[in-house]
Amino acid sequence: MDELNKIASQISEILKSKKETVSVVESSSGGLISAALLSRPGASLYYMGGQVIYTARSIRALTGLRLRELKEKNIRSSSEPFALLIAQKGCAMYDTDWCIGETGAAGPSGNGYGDPAGYSCFAVAGIKEKTNNTLTNSNNRVDNMFKFSKEALKEFLKILKN
Repeated sequence: MDELNKIASQISEILKSKKETVSVVESSSGGLISAALLSRPGASLYYMGGQVIYTARSIRALTGLRLRELKEKNIRSSSEPFALLIAQKGCAMYDTDWCIGETGAAGPSGNGYGDPAGYSCFAVAGIKEKTNNTLTNSNNRVDNMFKFSKEALKEFLKILKN
């Protein structure tokens, strides 16, 4: 958690100095992105809310779409377009300047979409939008959750610095 806190510390200072806010909608990182952002003093100045979406029911509650409807839109839940969609929904839901979205397969096995364990897609929506993905080549669930969180936070920090 120390690595995540180090990145979150930089993020929190930038967000506070710019008076900007963030929300998080995450899946296979299991709340670790939010936990890192909330670990910093003054988090209530920039962190407005978040959620872990892990089931079809929670995806529908957030997006208003059934998995079948997402498929019809050519968006599968473990993809960069889906990560961006949930990040955009998070910005709207929490009325934030930024939202980090994350989805993937933590392990020990892959997901139902054919992605291997250790695969994660993440996105930042809001003032700027960017998507990316990572593959850890590991089936260690807990390690992957931390690595997914670290990559998503690093991407957000990079965007904030530009």
